Amino acid sequence: MNSIKRTSIYPLYKKYGAKKVEFGGWQMPVYFSSIKEEHHAVRRKAGLFDVSHMGEAIVEGRDAYSFLQYIMTNDLAKLKPGKVMYTVFCNEKGGVVDDLLIYQLDELSYMLVLNASNTKKDLDFLRKHALQNMEIKNMTDDYSLLAIQGPKAEDVLQRLTTINTRAIAPFHFQNNIYLNNVNCIVSRTGYTGEDGFELYCKSDDAPTLWESIIYENKDVLPCGLGARDTLRFEACLPLYGQEIDETISPLEAGLAFAVKFQKKHDFIGKEALLQEKETGVSRQLIGLEMMEQGIPRSGYKVLNENKEIIGNITSGTHSPTLGLNVGIALVEKASVTESCYVQVRHKTLQAKTRPLPFFKKR
Repeated sequence: MNSIKRTSIYPLYKKYGAKKVEFGGWQMPVYFSSIKEEHHAVRRKAGLFDVSHMGEAIVEGRDAYSFLQYIMTNDLAKLKPGKVMYTVFCNEKGGVVDDLLIYQLDELSYMLVLNASNTKKDLDFLRKHALQNMEIKNMTDDYSLLAIQGPKAEDVLQRLTTINTRAIAPFHFQNNIYLNNVNCIVSRTGYTGEDGFELYCKSDDAPTLWESIIYENKDVLPCGLGARDTLRFEACLPLYGQEIDETISPLEAGLAFAVKFQKKHDFIGKEALLQEKETGVSRQLIGLEMMEQGIPRSGYKVLNENKEIIGNITSGTHSPTLGLNVGIALVEKASVTESCYVQVRHKTLQAKTRPLPFFKKR
Protein backbone atom coordinates (compact mmCIF):
# COMPACT_ATOMS: atom_id res chain seq x y z
CA MET A 1 0.00 0.00 0.00
CA ASN A 2 1.44 3.37 -1.07
CA SER A 3 1.81 6.04 1.60
CA ILE A 4 0.25 9.47 1.06
CA LYS A 5 2.81 12.02 -0.12
CA ARG A 6 3.09 15.60 1.11
CA THR A 7 4.52 18.67 -0.58
CA SER A 8 7.16 20.83 1.08
CA ILE A 9 4.43 23.46 1.66
CA TYR A 10 2.44 21.00 3.79
CA PRO A 11 3.85 22.30 7.14
CA LEU A 12 2.35 25.72 6.30
CA TYR A 13 -1.16 24.43 5.60
CA LYS A 14 -2.25 24.59 9.24
CA LYS A 15 -1.00 28.17 9.59
CA TYR A 16 -3.29 29.26 6.76
CA GLY A 17 -6.26 27.12 7.85
CA ALA A 18 -6.21 24.54 5.06
CA LYS A 19 -8.92 21.93 4.73
CA LYS A 20 -7.02 18.96 3.29
CA VAL A 21 -7.99 16.15 0.93
CA GLU A 22 -6.19 13.20 -0.67
CA PHE A 23 -5.70 13.73 -4.42
CA GLY A 24 -3.61 11.63 -6.77
CA GLY A 25 -1.73 10.08 -3.87
CA TRP A 26 -0.96 13.46 -2.26
CA GLN A 27 -2.34 15.27 0.80
CA MET A 28 -3.45 18.60 -0.68
CA PRO A 29 -5.50 21.65 0.39
CA VAL A 30 -9.02 21.68 -1.04
CA TYR A 31 -9.50 25.21 0.35
CA PHE A 32 -8.08 27.64 2.95
CA SER A 33 -10.96 30.12 3.44
CA SER A 34 -13.68 28.89 1.07
CA ILE A 35 -13.81 27.71 -2.53
CA LYS A 36 -16.06 30.61 -3.51
CA GLU A 37 -13.90 33.28 -1.86
CA GLU A 38 -10.73 31.86 -3.40
CA HIS A 39 -12.37 31.59 -6.82
CA HIS A 40 -13.40 35.27 -6.76
CA ALA A 41 -9.95 36.29 -5.51
CA VAL A 42 -8.36 34.79 -8.63
CA ARG A 43 -10.92 36.36 -10.97
CA ARG A 44 -10.59 39.80 -9.33
CA LYS A 45 -7.09 40.03 -7.83
CA ALA A 46 -4.74 37.06 -7.34
CA GLY A 47 -4.52 33.64 -5.75
CA LEU A 48 -1.57 31.46 -4.80
CA PHE A 49 -1.75 27.70 -5.31
CA ASP A 50 0.51 24.90 -4.13
CA VAL A 51 0.48 22.49 -7.08
CA SER A 52 3.68 20.67 -6.19
CA HIS A 53 1.88 17.35 -6.62
CA MET A 54 2.27 17.77 -10.38
CA GLY A 55 4.92 15.53 -11.91
CA GLU A 56 8.08 16.86 -13.55
CA ALA A 57 10.37 14.86 -15.82
CA ILE A 58 13.48 15.87 -17.74
CA VAL A 59 13.99 14.33 -21.18
CA GLU A 60 17.42 15.08 -22.58
CA GLY A 61 19.97 13.87 -25.10
CA ARG A 62 20.54 13.72 -28.86
CA ASP A 63 17.41 11.63 -29.43
CA ALA A 64 15.15 13.64 -27.10
CA TYR A 65 13.59 15.71 -29.89
CA SER A 66 12.84 12.76 -32.20
CA PHE A 67 11.49 10.79 -29.25
CA LEU A 68 9.12 13.54 -28.13
CA GLN A 69 7.94 14.17 -31.69
CA TYR A 70 6.97 10.48 -31.90
CA ILE A 71 5.20 10.52 -28.52
CA MET A 72 3.41 13.89 -28.69
CA THR A 73 0.60 14.99 -31.01
CA ASN A 74 1.75 18.61 -31.17
CA ASP A 75 4.72 19.74 -33.27
CA LEU A 76 7.85 20.39 -31.23
CA ALA A 77 9.42 22.09 -34.26
CA LYS A 78 7.53 25.18 -33.06
CA LEU A 79 9.37 25.10 -29.73
CA LYS A 80 12.63 26.82 -28.89
CA PRO A 81 14.48 27.42 -25.61
CA GLY A 82 12.30 29.63 -23.44
CA LYS A 83 8.98 28.51 -24.93
CA VAL A 84 6.24 26.28 -23.50
CA MET A 85 3.84 24.07 -25.45
CA TYR A 86 0.58 22.37 -24.50
CA THR A 87 0.19 18.90 -25.97
CA VAL A 88 -1.27 15.47 -25.40
CA PHE A 89 0.02 11.99 -26.06
CA CYS A 90 -2.17 9.13 -27.12
CA ASN A 91 -2.42 5.36 -27.26
CA GLU A 92 -2.61 3.53 -30.59
CA LYS A 93 -6.42 3.90 -30.62
CA GLY A 94 -6.14 7.68 -30.31
CA GLY A 95 -7.25 7.87 -26.68
CA VAL A 96 -5.51 10.45 -24.48
CA VAL A 97 -2.85 8.96 -22.19
CA ASP A 98 -2.27 12.41 -20.66
CA ASP A 99 -2.13 16.12 -21.41
CA LEU A 100 0.88 18.16 -20.36
CA LEU A 101 3.14 21.15 -20.81
CA ILE A 102 6.57 20.80 -22.45
CA TYR A 103 9.31 23.32 -21.68
CA GLN A 104 12.34 23.46 -23.97
CA LEU A 105 15.20 24.19 -21.57
CA ASP A 106 17.99 24.12 -24.18
CA GLU A 107 18.76 22.51 -27.54
CA LEU A 108 18.82 18.96 -26.12
CA SER A 109 16.77 19.21 -22.94
CA TYR A 110 13.03 19.36 -22.22
CA MET A 111 10.94 19.46 -19.05
CA LEU A 112 7.57 17.69 -19.06
CA VAL A 113 4.91 18.66 -16.50
CA LEU A 114 2.57 15.72 -15.91
CA ASN A 115 -0.73 15.26 -14.10
CA ALA A 116 -0.18 14.08 -10.53
CA SER A 117 -2.36 10.98 -10.75
CA ASN A 118 -0.69 9.95 -14.02
CA THR A 119 2.98 10.54 -13.25
CA LYS A 120 3.97 6.89 -12.77
CA LYS A 121 1.84 5.71 -15.69
CA ASP A 122 3.28 8.42 -17.93
CA LEU A 123 6.88 7.67 -17.01
CA ASP A 124 6.33 3.96 -17.66
CA PHE A 125 4.84 4.82 -21.07
CA LEU A 126 7.71 7.14 -21.95
CA ARG A 127 10.39 4.68 -20.88
CA LYS A 128 8.74 1.90 -22.89
CA HIS A 129 9.29 3.94 -26.07
CA ALA A 130 12.64 5.56 -25.14
CA LEU A 131 15.42 5.78 -27.73
CA GLN A 132 19.10 5.00 -27.17
CA ASN A 133 20.73 8.42 -27.01
CA MET A 134 18.50 10.04 -24.41
CA GLU A 135 17.63 9.95 -20.73
CA ILE A 136 14.38 10.35 -18.79
CA LYS A 137 14.69 11.61 -15.22
CA ASN A 138 11.83 11.86 -12.73
CA MET A 139 12.31 15.19 -10.94
CA THR A 140 8.97 15.32 -9.10
CA ASP A 141 10.47 15.07 -5.61
CA ASP A 142 13.17 17.64 -6.42
CA TYR A 143 10.89 20.39 -7.71
CA SER A 144 8.00 22.28 -6.17
CA LEU A 145 5.45 24.20 -8.21
CA LEU A 146 3.56 27.27 -7.03
CA ALA A 147 1.04 29.09 -9.23
CA ILE A 148 0.20 32.77 -8.82
CA GLN A 149 -2.93 33.46 -10.88
CA GLY A 150 -5.20 36.42 -11.50
CA PRO A 151 -5.21 39.96 -12.95
CA LYS A 152 -2.89 41.20 -10.18
CA ALA A 153 -0.41 38.29 -10.56
CA GLU A 154 2.06 40.27 -12.63
CA ASP A 155 2.16 43.13 -10.12
CA VAL A 156 2.57 40.73 -7.20
CA LEU A 157 5.47 38.93 -8.84
CA GLN A 158 7.15 42.17 -9.89
CA ARG A 159 7.58 43.13 -6.22
CA LEU A 160 9.79 40.07 -5.70
CA THR A 161 12.24 40.49 -8.57
CA THR A 162 14.27 42.97 -10.61
CA ILE A 163 13.40 41.37 -13.96
CA ASN A 164 10.56 42.81 -16.02
CA THR A 165 7.77 40.27 -15.52
CA ARG A 166 5.72 41.97 -18.24
CA ALA A 167 8.39 40.92 -20.75
CA ILE A 168 7.53 37.23 -20.21
CA ALA A 169 4.92 36.48 -22.87
CA PRO A 170 2.20 33.83 -22.48
CA PHE A 171 3.58 30.31 -22.93
CA HIS A 172 7.14 31.56 -22.43
CA PHE A 173 9.44 31.22 -19.43
CA GLN A 174 12.72 32.46 -18.00
CA ASN A 175 15.16 30.30 -16.07
CA ASN A 176 17.35 31.22 -13.10
CA ILE A 177 15.12 34.07 -11.97
CA TYR A 178 15.50 35.04 -8.31
CA LEU A 179 12.31 35.80 -6.40
CA ASN A 180 13.37 37.04 -2.96
CA ASN A 181 16.60 35.01 -3.28
CA VAL A 182 14.80 31.83 -4.42
CA ASN A 183 16.05 30.57 -7.79
CA CYS A 184 13.04 29.79 -10.03
CA ILE A 185 11.80 28.97 -13.46
CA VAL A 186 9.15 31.64 -14.05
CA SER A 187 6.56 30.57 -16.61
CA ARG A 188 3.61 32.60 -17.90
CA THR A 189 1.18 29.70 -17.84
CA GLY A 190 -1.69 28.50 -15.67
CA TYR A 191 -4.84 26.45 -15.28
CA THR A 192 -7.46 29.04 -14.34
CA GLY A 193 -8.35 30.98 -17.48
CA GLU A 194 -6.62 34.04 -15.99
CA ASP A 195 -3.25 35.63 -16.56
CA GLY A 196 -0.62 34.30 -14.20
CA PHE A 197 2.65 32.54 -13.59
CA GLU A 198 3.82 29.10 -12.57
CA LEU A 199 6.97 29.05 -10.45
CA TYR A 200 9.27 26.03 -10.28
CA CYS A 201 11.89 25.90 -7.56
CA LYS A 202 13.79 23.41 -5.43
CA SER A 203 11.42 21.76 -2.98
CA ASP A 204 13.40 22.96 0.02
CA ASP A 205 12.99 26.57 -1.13
CA ALA A 206 9.23 26.44 -1.74
CA PRO A 207 8.09 27.40 1.81
CA THR A 208 10.27 30.52 1.67
CA LEU A 209 8.83 31.43 -1.73
CA TRP A 210 5.25 30.85 -0.54
CA GLU A 211 5.74 33.10 2.49
CA SER A 212 7.44 35.78 0.37
CA ILE A 213 4.44 35.98 -1.94
CA ILE A 214 1.85 36.03 0.86
CA TYR A 215 3.76 38.33 3.24
CA GLU A 216 2.18 41.79 3.48
CA ASN A 217 0.41 41.29 0.16
CA LYS A 218 -3.29 42.04 0.40
CA ASP A 219 -3.86 41.22 -3.28
CA VAL A 220 -3.07 37.50 -2.81
CA LEU A 221 -5.18 34.80 -1.20
CA PRO A 222 -3.96 31.22 -0.57
CA CYS A 223 -6.06 28.90 -2.73
CA GLY A 224 -6.76 25.18 -2.80
CA LEU A 225 -7.67 22.57 -5.38
CA GLY A 226 -11.39 23.32 -5.05
CA ALA A 227 -11.06 26.80 -6.55
CA ARG A 228 -8.52 25.51 -9.05
CA ASP A 229 -11.18 23.10 -10.29
CA THR A 230 -14.01 25.64 -10.53
CA LEU A 231 -11.70 28.12 -12.28
CA ARG A 232 -10.42 25.63 -14.87
CA PHE A 233 -13.99 24.34 -15.32
CA GLU A 234 -15.35 27.80 -16.19
CA ALA A 235 -12.52 28.22 -18.71
CA CYS A 236 -13.25 24.74 -20.15
CA LEU A 237 -9.72 23.49 -19.49
CA PRO A 238 -9.82 19.67 -19.48
CA LEU A 239 -9.25 17.61 -16.35
CA TYR A 240 -7.79 14.16 -16.85
CA GLY A 241 -10.25 11.45 -15.90
CA GLN A 242 -13.19 13.70 -16.75
CA GLU A 243 -12.95 15.55 -20.09
CA ILE A 244 -10.07 13.36 -21.29
CA ASP A 245 -8.94 9.79 -20.70
CA GLU A 246 -7.72 6.79 -22.69
CA THR A 247 -11.20 6.24 -24.18
CA ILE A 248 -11.65 9.86 -25.32
CA SER A 249 -9.72 11.28 -28.27
CA PRO A 250 -8.30 14.82 -28.36
CA LEU A 251 -10.59 15.54 -31.32
CA GLU A 252 -13.66 14.61 -29.27
CA ALA A 253 -12.37 16.72 -26.37
CA GLY A 254 -11.98 19.87 -28.48
CA LEU A 255 -8.18 19.66 -28.50
CA ALA A 256 -7.66 19.46 -32.28
CA PHE A 257 -5.41 22.54 -32.01
CA ALA A 258 -2.85 20.33 -30.24
CA VAL A 259 -2.88 17.60 -32.91
CA LYS A 260 -0.60 18.40 -35.86
CA PHE A 261 -1.19 15.84 -38.60
CA GLN A 262 1.04 17.77 -40.99
CA LYS A 263 4.22 17.57 -38.89
CA LYS A 264 7.12 15.64 -40.44
CA HIS A 265 7.22 13.00 -37.70
CA ASP A 266 4.64 10.26 -37.23
CA PHE A 267 3.20 10.00 -33.73
CA ILE A 268 1.47 7.32 -31.70
CA GLY A 269 -2.25 7.26 -32.46
CA LYS A 270 -1.95 9.26 -35.69
CA GLU A 271 -3.61 6.63 -37.89
CA ALA A 272 -6.63 6.30 -35.59
CA LEU A 273 -6.98 10.07 -35.25
CA LEU A 274 -6.69 10.61 -39.02
CA GLN A 275 -9.49 8.13 -39.57
CA GLU A 276 -11.60 9.91 -36.95
CA LYS A 277 -10.90 13.26 -38.59
CA GLU A 278 -11.97 11.93 -42.00
CA THR A 279 -15.18 10.28 -40.78
CA GLY A 280 -15.98 12.96 -38.20
CA VAL A 281 -16.13 12.56 -34.44
CA SER A 282 -19.09 10.65 -33.05
CA ARG A 283 -18.95 12.46 -29.69
CA GLN A 284 -18.24 16.01 -28.59
CA LEU A 285 -18.05 18.15 -25.48
CA ILE A 286 -20.89 20.62 -25.00
CA GLY A 287 -21.86 23.13 -22.33
CA LEU A 288 -25.13 22.81 -20.42
CA GLU A 289 -27.08 25.23 -18.23
CA MET A 290 -29.66 23.84 -15.82
CA MET A 291 -33.15 25.29 -16.23
CA GLU A 292 -34.39 23.65 -13.02
CA GLN A 293 -32.82 23.56 -9.55
CA GLY A 294 -29.98 21.02 -9.48
CA ILE A 295 -26.25 20.73 -10.10
CA PRO A 296 -25.07 18.53 -13.01
CA ARG A 297 -22.35 16.45 -11.32
CA SER A 298 -19.74 14.30 -13.06
CA GLY A 299 -21.22 11.01 -14.25
CA TYR A 300 -24.85 12.16 -14.41
CA LYS A 301 -26.69 11.06 -17.56
CA VAL A 302 -27.63 13.54 -20.30
CA LEU A 303 -30.81 12.92 -22.29
CA ASN A 304 -32.14 14.39 -25.53
CA GLU A 305 -35.57 15.95 -26.09
CA ASN A 306 -37.06 12.43 -26.32
CA LYS A 307 -35.44 11.59 -22.98
CA GLU A 308 -33.04 9.10 -24.57
CA ILE A 309 -29.56 8.88 -23.01
CA ILE A 310 -26.99 10.57 -25.26
CA GLY A 311 -24.01 10.98 -22.93
CA ASN A 312 -22.67 11.94 -19.51
CA ILE A 313 -21.68 15.02 -17.55
CA THR A 314 -17.87 15.17 -17.34
CA SER A 315 -17.70 18.16 -14.96
CA GLY A 316 -20.36 20.33 -13.37
CA THR A 317 -20.83 22.77 -10.52
CA HIS A 318 -22.42 26.04 -9.45
CA SER A 319 -20.32 28.59 -11.34
CA PRO A 320 -19.20 31.32 -8.90
CA THR A 321 -18.63 33.75 -11.78
CA LEU A 322 -21.93 33.18 -13.59
CA GLY A 323 -24.05 32.35 -10.57
CA LEU A 324 -25.54 29.46 -12.55
CA ASN A 325 -25.55 25.66 -12.34
CA VAL A 326 -23.66 24.55 -15.43
CA GLY A 327 -21.90 21.48 -16.73
CA ILE A 328 -19.70 20.08 -19.47
CA ALA A 329 -20.98 16.90 -21.11
CA LEU A 330 -19.58 14.35 -23.55
CA VAL A 331 -22.47 13.43 -25.83
CA GLU A 332 -23.29 11.83 -29.17
CA LYS A 333 -22.71 14.59 -31.70
CA ALA A 334 -25.68 13.64 -33.89
CA SER A 335 -28.06 13.85 -30.92
CA VAL A 336 -27.26 17.39 -29.74
CA THR A 337 -30.28 19.69 -29.51
CA GLU A 338 -30.72 23.04 -27.78
CA SER A 339 -33.06 21.56 -25.19
CA CYS A 340 -32.06 18.49 -23.16
CA TYR A 341 -32.34 16.85 -19.75
CA VAL A 342 -29.97 15.78 -16.98
CA GLN A 343 -30.64 12.98 -14.53
CA VAL A 344 -29.85 14.54 -11.14
CA ARG A 345 -30.13 11.81 -8.53
CA HIS A 346 -33.65 10.42 -9.05
CA LYS A 347 -35.01 13.38 -11.00
CA THR A 348 -34.92 14.23 -14.70
CA LEU A 349 -34.35 17.98 -14.91
CA GLN A 350 -34.54 20.29 -17.90
CA ALA A 351 -31.38 21.94 -19.25
CA LYS A 352 -30.24 23.78 -22.36
CA THR A 353 -27.01 23.89 -24.30
CA ARG A 354 -24.69 26.83 -23.64
CA PRO A 355 -21.54 27.84 -25.58
CA LEU A 356 -18.13 26.89 -24.18
CA PRO A 357 -16.12 28.20 -22.49
CA PHE A 358 -18.32 29.56 -19.72
CA PHE A 359 -15.66 32.18 -18.95
CA LYS A 360 -13.10 33.87 -21.18
CA LYS A 361 -10.70 36.54 -19.97
CA ARG A 362 -11.32 39.92 -21.61
